[in-house]
Amino acid sequence: MVARGVSICGIGVVSAYGWSRRSLWDGLASGKPAATVVPELGRNPGETVWAARVGDGGDPLDGPSRFAQAMRAAAREAIEDAGTRGWRPGRRVGLLHAVVLGEVDLWRDFYVTRGGSLPVHDYLALMPSTPMSMLMQEYGFHGPAMNVSAMCASGNAGLITAKAWLDAGIVDDVVFVATDLSLTPENVAHFVRLGVAIVDAEPLDACRPFQQGSRGFVMGEASVAFVLSRHASRPYAMTLGGAMSHDAYHVTSIDPQLDQITACFTDALDNAGVSAADVRYLNAHGPGTAQCDAAEAAVLEQLFGPETEVYSVKPLTGHCQGAASAIEAAVTAMAYDTGVIPAPPVVAPGHPALLDGLTPLADGLTIKSSLGMGGHNSAIVLAPPA
Repeated sequence: MVARGVSICGIGVVSAYGWSRRSLWDGLASGKPAATVVPELGRNPGETVWAARVGDGGDPLDGPSRFAQAMRAAAREAIEDAGTRGWRPGRRVGLLHAVVLGEVDLWRDFYVTRGGSLPVHDYLALMPSTPMSMLMQEYGFHGPAMNVSAMCASGNAGLITAKAWLDAGIVDDVVFVATDLSLTPENVAHFVRLGVAIVDAEPLDACRPFQQGSRGFVMGEASVAFVLSRHASRPYAMTLGGAMSHDAYHVTSIDPQLDQITACFTDALDNAGVSAADVRYLNAHGPGTAQCDAAEAAVLEQLFGPETEVYSVKPLTGHCQGAASAIEAAVTAMAYDTGVIPAPPVVAPGHPALLDGLTPLADGLTIKSSLGMGGHNSAIVLAPPA
């Protein structure tokens, strides 16, 4: 049975570009990376650390941390945006929150500064249920509420889960938020030790997906929210379907046979009821690491035709970890709305199908892939509104 499409009818974004989706779009359109030198993320005096870190700008009434404030700000913007596009919430509005590392600042303070002692009210702020509960109370939503987590693929996982809820009739609408504000000196240092994060170079020198000279990714943060529904008059885009799989191979490395990644792509196309020939763009995971870029390039060349082009916005947004595929899916949805893809500038010889800078949008579908650490493969199929 061909899956029915679900509309993305509201988007909210907190990113290193600022506390709104417009800030994200303007930043991407400028072609300038969001990352800056963030001295407080270094573990040694004078250490240079480039990162796309979310700055202050939230409402203290939304919680004591940037995490809680960003989650609720993004969700609130998406809900308000959806209202301007003809959405009215049904009786059962569900909430999904993609979280990999939540409230790292508060947990760090709890253990390091406060010695494990907090008033009960402050301790509850550490719980992943608390910002969700506060959002449900704010809007009077009564559908199911739960967290999803699939490392870097968490955004795709949340969109697939939201569509499954809607297809099953469990909910009338879904608010989905992916939040990752986990940059601390300790977390950054360990990603550098893993050999994937680059902190000592400007973003376009370090992260060049599908181009020569790429060394890895610059770390980033974001909270990104969507309203998904079948009851909106002016959606950004349609989520047609998707798939997930697991390599079952290694805690960090991709299975070089690529069998499970390739099958995930074909399963996503089958679930969406479309063919590879319908796909015009691959919005890639594209972290700029050798193994991920090689894997996605191989799938691009094996499954898709010569007209399918590829891009990754990680050089601009940074790798937003648990919110990475969510912010990248938001870029595709906004591209369908504006008619332009804000691809990063190409700075070195690269794949012949790689987009270079702002590109007028052509007709066709987008497949958004995300390959999470530990073997989480995911792909979703996005289409312009009908």
